[in-house]
Amino acid sequence: MNDFSQLNPKEMRTLIRKGEWTEPTTGISLGYVQANLIILPASLAGDFQEFCRRNPAPLPLLDMTEPGDPRPLRVAPDADLRTDLPRYRIYRNGQVTEEPTNILDIWREDLVAFLLGCSFTTEYQLLQSGVRLRHIENRQNVPMFKTTIQCKSTQYFHGPVVVSMRPIALQDVEMAKEVTGSFPLAHGAPLHIGDPEKIGITNIQSPDWGDPINIDNNEVPVFWACGVTPQAVVQEVQQEFAITHAPGHMFLTDLKDEDIRNNTTEF
Repeated sequence: MNDFSQLNPKEMRTLIRKGEWTEPTTGISLGYVQANLIILPASLAGDFQEFCRRNPAPLPLLDMTEPGDPRPLRVAPDADLRTDLPRYRIYRNGQVTEEPTNILDIWREDLVAFLLGCSFTTEYQLLQSGVRLRHIENRQNVPMFKTTIQCKSTQYFHGPVVVSMRPIALQDVEMAKEVTGSFPLAHGAPLHIGDPEKIGITNIQSPDWGDPINIDNNEVPVFWACGVTPQAVVQEVQQEFAITHAPGHMFLTDLKDEDIRNNTTEF
């Protein structure tokens, strides 16, 4: 059996393009940068780019394509964003209508793709530092929640910040903060630690996306800003048409974690 954690991104993208991997990408190609995807009509691209600039924690911008070009030239120039993610979501008027494994048949020449940093990127660094990640052990998707924290709006885009949650052992919380804090382009340090209700999460066992995970007595819930935020925003503004990754099913870039360590600006 293949050890997918050790396959490089190009090898994994080949499997994904062939339809041989359609699962979440947590724990895959460890040591490489993963990215969230949102694709919008070019008429909204400038406003969304500004939205990213105003909200760098949930929306750290790694790459932005030219209209009609599915190649992410900065982060994986030989990739194709129409085929190289395990699963996509199609939004029409703010609602999910389809969840295909490629978007070849609905790609348009006026579409612009944005790749945003992902906290999956820092999971390898956390594991290397001895921080236990039980969702990886359990082969689960990370749980994700809408919060009452609001993004800084632009002319068109507004909505809630989404967070991902990982139960972290009490003795490892400071290490988790330190490790992830050195990767601002992968959402950086935690947005919140502890009581979920303080950020509007009333039921920690009922995530809006992903899989629920129990929190043991020696653990605390730790929340990072999440690149599913654009999907909550698309719902909020009832965007006529958008394409995203299915939550947890990320794009694997050719960048190594070290390429973005301590980088505080757009890549």
